[in-house]
Amino acid sequence: METLASPCIESQLTDIVGLRLSGIFPKNKEPSIRTLREWTKLRRIPHHRLGHFVYYDPAEVAVHIRIKLKVPARG
Repeated sequence: METLASPCIESQLTDIVGLRLSGIFPKNKEPSIRTLREWTKLRRIPHHRLGHFVYYDPAEVAVHIRIKLKVPARG
């Protein structure tokens, strides 16, 4: 069975620090924790809430960012 994620990204839940360091963002250009929390609050990236803990699936976030999250170019 094929998955949508690339083979180098594991499909395990991680916290916000693990998401930032998971390798789905360009090296030295990872979004800040504050930015990731804001994206989570605005429901721009997929997340899983268990009680008051928030977890992310890096493979799911990577696919979502590449397909749906687009930043308009500055004009």
